[in-house]
Amino acid sequence: MIQVIVFREDEQIRAFELSGHAESGPYGYDLVCAGVSAVSVGSINAVLALCEVDLDINQSDNGGYLHVTIPDSISSEEMRRVQLLFEGMLVSLSSIEQDYGQFITIQDK
Repeated sequence: MIQVIVFREDEQIRAFELSGHAESGPYGYDLVCAGVSAVSVGSINAVLALCEVDLDINQSDNGGYLHVTIPDSISSEEMRRVQLLFEGMLVSLSSIEQDYGQFITIQDK
């Protein structure tokens, strides 16, 4: 199962972590894994390209783990844009969870 944990401070996303494997299909044909990967990596790439914010990104070499932290040093306008993109990511991940809840869970901390 993929576990998504969103770390918030004052209702703002400060970091998020994805861990585990969906195992909803054979390797290379796991649609839940592909969807979660596309949504999360696409959102990170959008932040990097559109907001020009250097995120702290840690991931395993063989998949199954991703941790992203938003730096404290960004301006309030940059934070507003990053929040919008990452909240959009969570909307997409929640849609996946709604249909495939046996393979993914999302929780706020």
